[in-house]
Amino acid sequence: MKNHLVTALCILALVAVVGCKKNSEEPAKPAATSSSNAASPVATAPSAAPAPSASSGAVDGSTAETTSKMAAADWALKQDEIKHDPNGQWAIQATASSSYSDAQGVASYSANQVTGTPNVDKYGDNGNAWAPKTEDAGIEWVDLKFPKPVHATEVRVRESCGSGAVIKIEVFDEQGVAHSVWQGNDPTTELNYLMVKFPKTTFKTDRVKVTLATNVIPGWNEVDAVQLVGTGE
Repeated sequence: MKNHLVTALCILALVAVVGCKKNSEEPAKPAATSSSNAASPVATAPSAAPAPSASSGAVDGSTAETTSKMAAADWALKQDEIKHDPNGQWAIQATASSSYSDAQGVASYSANQVTGTPNVDKYGDNGNAWAPKTEDAGIEWVDLKFPKPVHATEVRVRESCGSGAVIKIEVFDEQGVAHSVWQGNDPTTELNYLMVKFPKTTFKTDRVKVTLATNVIPGWNEVDAVQLVGTGE
């Protein structure tokens, strides 16, 4: 029994270290200077619902379960609020530095998977998100076009696997010049949004570029969707 317990603990430790991996059914893995006009941008990530904590008493256990359910409900409401934000719009076109298995068009893991509303429901590897060609290779990016130009105030990046690897977000003005609205340490964990708020841009934009450092978070890093928030005035 003792040997079995030690073996189980070793396996759990290994899983925790490895990070987000491709599904076993998946094929074998194939072998611009910016100027900022935004002061003090803020990057945050909504809090995911915590797992219920263990309790020795029935009353404490009931309290923990209630707290967990309330947190899960709050998280779900926040996701719904973001998805239906009247000032938010989702990408309609996307290109990327690379894609897993060189995926193109509507194929799984292609850049096109970042367009439209979020459609990954659980944290982990999923072909409905974009993934770069290789894991832990370094700098990768996805460049997105949105339906209409707006004076932007926020960008929301929904990360779905290997969250926490985004290092820079840029928006482009009408002349195609890139403006960095955020650069720093991505606080996102699990299935969640990196939400970057900044002062309203003086120009209108309908293009966003998200840059990742895939070597920062071990394993595969995947992005489900990106939302641009802003107004026409």
